[in-house]
Parts: sequence; C-alpha cells; structure tokens
Amino acid sequence: MVLAKAKRDELLNPLSAVSGIIERRHTLPILSNVLIERNGDTLAFLATDIEIQIAARSGIEASADARAVTVGARKLLDILRALPEGEVTLQQQDKRLLVKAGKSRFTLQTLAAEDFPRLARPTGDSAKFEMPQQALRRALSLVQYAMAQQDIRYYLNGLLMVVEDGALKLVATDGHRLAFAALKLGSGLPRQEVIVPRKTVLELSKLLSDSDEPVRIELSTTQAAFSFGSVELVSKLIDGKFPDYTRVIPTGHKNRLQVEREPLRQALLRAAILSNEKFRGVRWVVGEGALKIVSSNAEQEEAHEELEVKYSGDTLDIGFNVNYLLDVLNNVAGEEIECAFGDSASSALITYASEKDFKYVVMPMRI
Repeated sequence: MVLAKAKRDELLNPLSAVSGIIERRHTLPILSNVLIERNGDTLAFLATDIEIQIAARSGIEASADARAVTVGARKLLDILRALPEGEVTLQQQDKRLLVKAGKSRFTLQTLAAEDFPRLARPTGDSAKFEMPQQALRRALSLVQYAMAQQDIRYYLNGLLMVVEDGALKLVATDGHRLAFAALKLGSGLPRQEVIVPRKTVLELSKLLSDSDEPVRIELSTTQAAFSFGSVELVSKLIDGKFPDYTRVIPTGHKNRLQVEREPLRQALLRAAILSNEKFRGVRWVVGEGALKIVSSNAEQEEAHEELEVKYSGDTLDIGFNVNYLLDVLNNVAGEEIECAFGDSASSALITYASEKDFKYVVMPMRI
C-alpha cells in the first residue's frame, strides 16, 4: 500500500522540522519513531518526547484512503538526506516501510500507529495572540542564554512568559544573572503566566524563521502551543513558582557608565584568557572617564585592560563572572551599552540604547 509519493524535499523538510526533539535512545522504543499520517492530499509528521510534541505537514498527491505508520525517525531522516533530489515513494508492506527512489530500496521496521502517544489539548481559559515570527525569535535570542541548565530549582530550567499590560514579557534567570525582554501586544488579553521548558525554547528558536509570517501562540495553565507555517509545536509547562523578577531588576542605581559594546567585548575576551579557570572572575575598576578590567589566576598571572568611557558616580571596584558579561554582549547586538551600579556588593543593570524593552541584571562576585 502506497503511503506517499512525493519529491524528496517534500518529505525531508517536515521530517527535519519534527525530529530535533527525538532522543536517539529511549526507554519507550516508539518515542524514537516519527508518526507519519496521510489524509487526502496532506502528509503529516508527528514527533514527541512526552513533554513536547511537534507536527509538520506537507502537501502530496491526493488519495482517498487515510493511512498511518510509525518508523525510526533518525534512519528515515538519514536516508532522505542521502538520496538525490527526485521522487520518493513510501510504501507499507506488512510491518515494514519500503522507501524507494530511483534504483535505491530501503526496508525499515515499523510500530503500530495507534500506540503512538499524543499530548491531549488543554481545556479552559487561555491567552491567544499572534506576532511576526522574527519578532518572537529575536525576543527569545535576547533572553534564552540566561536560562539555567540543570538547576535543582527546576523552575529556573525554562523561560517565564507573562501576558499582561498589553505585552508579552520574557524572563530567564539562573540565579546569578537575569535577562528580561518585552514585546507589545494588543490590549484586552487575559493575564497569563507560564514557564516554558528550556528544550522547548531552544527548539522553537531553531524552527522560527526571520520573516514577517505570523506565529500563533496559545498559553494555557498546562500547555504552550506555537503554530507557524506548516509547523505546530505543543509543550507541557514547568509547574512551579518563578522568582519575582520585578524585585530583582534594580531601579535606583546612581552610578552610571556608558561604553561601546564591541571594544568592551574584545577587552573582556582578552582578560578572560588569564582569569581563574574555575571562578572566571574579572574586576572592574570604574572611575571618571575610564574603566579598568583586571583578571588573575592561581599561577599569579595577570591581565590589565583599560577603556575610555563616560562615567558619572563614585569610584567603584566590583567583580563579575566574565562569562555572564560575555553572554549578554555576544547575544544582544547594539553599539552602546549603559551599566548602572549601586555599590560593589549590589547587582549591576545592563541596558542598551537601541533595545528599549531589554534589561540584563548580573550579580557581583567577590574576587
């Protein structure tokens, strides 16, 4: 029975879109598979890891009967990538899937489609809105590097999304630094606050395009759903209470420094070479017209950098983890940044003249 007959890329593109979440080895063998469903002139690919589900669709030659099968996602992906451009036929034979292209033949094991797990859609109230894909993708890039990776405080291993006051607010923190960005929305949306898992955020960033095509977003109390182009990504949420970010972002710092981003980034990269490999600390000595950056390590080697800056405030000597500073400078473009300081024990606030709705807070460290 022919499941699909289509050009290679009409199969490869949707399969590539969904297969990023599939683990190579899984305790449940069917989770290493992709579900392929044909309905009329649409071929749908569905992948899940139980927490996230991604579906992508492709138009094919119409057929009256609906069919479904699950097959090893990585093997099918590798086969399609290795085939030359041209027509590919997927054909069901007993409990096998036959892949044919020109004189090439591949026979793959299958598992029953009815055993494939799907995420149930939520019921109840949800916030629904849409925006250009590039706007969401860019906003995610401003904050996602600040998410924790494997913190015991599981609610930090994700991204806070808050719909309120006519805006979508994105917040990420690992307890040492915090990144905040906001996107304007229409008014009248219900307030919603969710924590989206790290894996979902990274996968979403990869799949979104730099276009003005819309992404439709639905945030409920148990799920986040993102639909764009031929792709739909649905994710469970992290259940927990995110820290109150409004209390973390300082507002009254009087000591202010303005500096060009790229010279600062280059100076920090050089200073980082001789910083302590474990603690990665650098000292900022800030005074009128100058920023001195000093690092040293256990071998008593030292690096000194000096930059001309605009500064108003008290002379300060404050330490930071250099990686936290480089993260924001590498991920957020802009010509000039402003740093606001309290004292050497207070967190610093980094903002950009070109990014009005972005804030980055970094805790100091003792050096």
